[in-house]
Amino acid sequence: MTARPHALLAFLAPLVGALLAAPGADPGVAAAPAERRLPTFTEYVALGDSWTADVVLVDRYGLPDTTHAPIDCAQSKSNYPKLVAEALAVPVFRDASCGSATTKHFRRPQEGLPLGGTNPPQFDRLTRTTDLVSVGIGGNDAGIAGAGLDCLNLIPVENPVSDSGPGLPLGGCKAKYTAGGEDQLAQRIKASEIKLVKALRQIHRRAPKARILVMDYLDVVPDPGCYPTLPATDEDMAYISAKFRQLNKMVHRAARRGGAEVVNTYRQSAGHDLCQAPQVRWAETYGPSVNDPAVGVPAHPNAAGARAQAAYLLQHLRDTDPDIYR
Repeated sequence: MTARPHALLAFLAPLVGALLAAPGADPGVAAAPAERRLPTFTEYVALGDSWTADVVLVDRYGLPDTTHAPIDCAQSKSNYPKLVAEALAVPVFRDASCGSATTKHFRRPQEGLPLGGTNPPQFDRLTRTTDLVSVGIGGNDAGIAGAGLDCLNLIPVENPVSDSGPGLPLGGCKAKYTAGGEDQLAQRIKASEIKLVKALRQIHRRAPKARILVMDYLDVVPDPGCYPTLPATDEDMAYISAKFRQLNKMVHRAARRGGAEVVNTYRQSAGHDLCQAPQVRWAETYGPSVNDPAVGVPAHPNAAGARAQAAYLLQHLRDTDPDIYR
């Protein structure tokens, strides 16, 4: 049996299929498959929110990266766009992602960041020669992040004082967002779809040569919860987990309508949610992360999550490249 090439990167391991039988060889002898090479790009631009920036306060590389955006965008120096850019050896790379960004900040400056900074319109990084764009956006348009914080509860039971859903720090997010019999988050998710569709169509106009890859959100919101690791009731976690799935379905629909490709990270990331052991989970609840020393923002991808996001994007490029056996 032929030895596998030693040059394969670690993230290729899950992508390698069964060994191909060598033509004319003994049935019991197989040859290693040809290496699936990455397509070539010259100008890669990353657009998105905190799940693209993979926001950190400090990690083993120090403070957040300021190469492409203000420090208060909290870009990790090892977020998935930077890992992808390195793997592709792309000559020109710009990372516009920023914590708290919405589709509005694709077209307009994102002002009033935590330290007073301003991130220029993310679309400003696009050019007519951009040939690869990754997009991770939609959660803040729908208000999912704030709603998730409203699920956090200092006590492991429903609030005994009020059933109106007071939100952080007493939980009750389900009651809060379904008051009056209407699911406010479901409505916000639905209303966000057209915003994302329009943003994708604008990317096509600004960068007509670009492949546009839309990233959904990793499957890190558990149902049920795991008090006190994740301080929320099971009822609230079931609710916010369902909204998270609705958010991802919306992102997929918008990508199709906007003429973009979808990188499905949700389907592939099961078993790495916030309730898993520190070395297993791909997002953090609170406190430091052991997946590379870091202090990040709760309920956002850690370093392991960023590596997974990058691996799934690169896998998508290999699987969809029409000339993968060059």
